[in-house]
Amino acid sequence: MTSRNLHIAWLGPVPVDVGGVSGVTSELLEGLADLGHRIDCYFPGSPIELPARLDNHPNLKFVWSGTRWKWGRWYSRSPLLALVTGLGDRAIGFGRLRNTIARRHAADPYDLVYQFSNIETIGVPRGLARSIPLVIHPETHCAGELRWILTECRLGLSCQSFHQVAIVAAVYVFRTAVQRVTVRRASLLICISEVFRNHLVNDYGFPRSATIVAPNPVNLARFGEIKDSVGQPPTALVIGRVSVRKGVEQIVTLSHLLRQRGLEVRLRIVGDPSLWSDYTPLLRGLEPTNAEYAGPVAADAIPTELERGDLLIQASKYEPFGLTVAEALAAGVPVVATTEVGAIEGVAGQPVVATPVGDPEALANAVEEMLERLQVDAQGVRRAARAEAERLFAPSVVCRRISDALEGLVASDREHGRFGSARDGLDSSERHAVK
Repeated sequence: MTSRNLHIAWLGPVPVDVGGVSGVTSELLEGLADLGHRIDCYFPGSPIELPARLDNHPNLKFVWSGTRWKWGRWYSRSPLLALVTGLGDRAIGFGRLRNTIARRHAADPYDLVYQFSNIETIGVPRGLARSIPLVIHPETHCAGELRWILTECRLGLSCQSFHQVAIVAAVYVFRTAVQRVTVRRASLLICISEVFRNHLVNDYGFPRSATIVAPNPVNLARFGEIKDSVGQPPTALVIGRVSVRKGVEQIVTLSHLLRQRGLEVRLRIVGDPSLWSDYTPLLRGLEPTNAEYAGPVAADAIPTELERGDLLIQASKYEPFGLTVAEALAAGVPVVATTEVGAIEGVAGQPVVATPVGDPEALANAVEEMLERLQVDAQGVRRAARAEAERLFAPSVVCRRISDALEGLVASDREHGRFGSARDGLDSSERHAVK
């Protein structure tokens, strides 16, 4: 396929350089812009300082809605209130951007709209997806989150009040209904793992033929030299949200199983609860002789945490990707993870041991197996982990795959005449906005 530079309207989180979904945003934007695509980025908030590599990039432009939501105000004093008002503020912010997108599209037409992270397309002008392709690239889906909120209802109620669990469930029931409708507007769905694609196809009825799988990119430069030794005792890290569907109770049980088996290993749990789910009370049941809850750390401290770890454990029951797993591999840290963790897909050789969901005994077996591998050849395992991260998650690799898919989509749709001219499909309010 002949390479063609595209003009893209991008909606998603604000990019930063400290990891997380916003860090993924940075890698995707820079990678696609480096391939020659012109990208106008629309953000639902007030301007902040962006990474210089993005702010100074000639192919990137940034547009802000100007909303003023902040932490520490009456509407954000509690996690649950912050969740609800934050979602509302984001909706308002994206709503303000619709006319701006329509106006800029009429002046300099876009080839496609790219919605990253969320499935809800609040910021997309109502008729624009009828005139150009809409690409949705989600990091999670509400049907999956809701499934585990309901499945773990009893566990959730042991940590939080009934009204908290009920409000969160109601929010996700509503968002699931909205997502089932909005996802069908997409011409292409970019899925961050095969296991996540299966969930999206099964839960939302989206056609598999209109999907591709592309993992999250990882900024490999954030992770330093790969160490060759193993700690005495080895440290097994658990990094992530202490919340629903993360397998927190499995980790607690694991701490006791490791003690019973006499395995010399130290569990270090790092992370904080989400705004809408707090399972930290469960961690009081950790085996005190071999496990500790270190609390939250800043995103930019994750490389330091990984540097002193010997393996990473991800016991999630639903995990579309698992960015800390990909980051661990980039840091040369092997991984024990459930088969629901998207980031272990395609990882070859020694760096990963997969285990069934919800089986603490199997999890303990997997930890024991990984420790044996490290004792035999720590250097080989660690270097293989880094090599797999470079092969699978390097931004240049991921962005080339996405770029090829976007160029193919636009070319195919134009060949078959699926979309009209720049202003076709805009409703009356949007037409008025571009006059």
